[in-house]
Amino acid sequence: MNEDDVVFEATEEGEGEALSKDKIKKLREDLKTAQAEKADYLASWQKERADFINYKKGEDERRKQIGEYARESFLEDLLPVLDGFDMAFGNTEAWEKVDKGWRSGIEYIHQQFVKVLEENGISQIAPNLGDTVDVSMHEVMDTMPTDDEVKEDTVSAVMQKGYKVKDRVVRPARVKAWKK
Repeated sequence: MNEDDVVFEATEEGEGEALSKDKIKKLREDLKTAQAEKADYLASWQKERADFINYKKGEDERRKQIGEYARESFLEDLLPVLDGFDMAFGNTEAWEKVDKGWRSGIEYIHQQFVKVLEENGISQIAPNLGDTVDVSMHEVMDTMPTDDEVKEDTVSAVMQKGYKVKDRVVRPARVKAWKK
């Protein structure tokens, strides 16, 4: 072994220990292996962390969808109540015969009811007469004949209001439309 082949290493006792080039080469290989393993572990950990973040996002989205479906289901249970209010208000002859104070109270309760629904992302689909029929929001139950091209495919009467939760239609508005 010549001078170039020997390296001294200090030990705890302060004595020098000779390391051969072979031993240094082996230590360098071990270091490279350890660094490669470290990089693999780091990459694996980062991938697992990203997967977990994506999982959490997916769970949040699923939870949100479950809430939306629950809201839709609840709205479907409330539709007959809302329809009852609309029928009561629509029968103007009978409605006008009822005591004015009582009518005001019922109208106020209806307004509160609609406000709570709106605050929870539920809105009415109540087309106006003459609006263009939108098949994604309106269900045409009947047609009325017309010779006027301007009236073609527009709402001639609203039979029942529709409802949607945010942008999702739960029940389309049921309408009559003008047709040639």
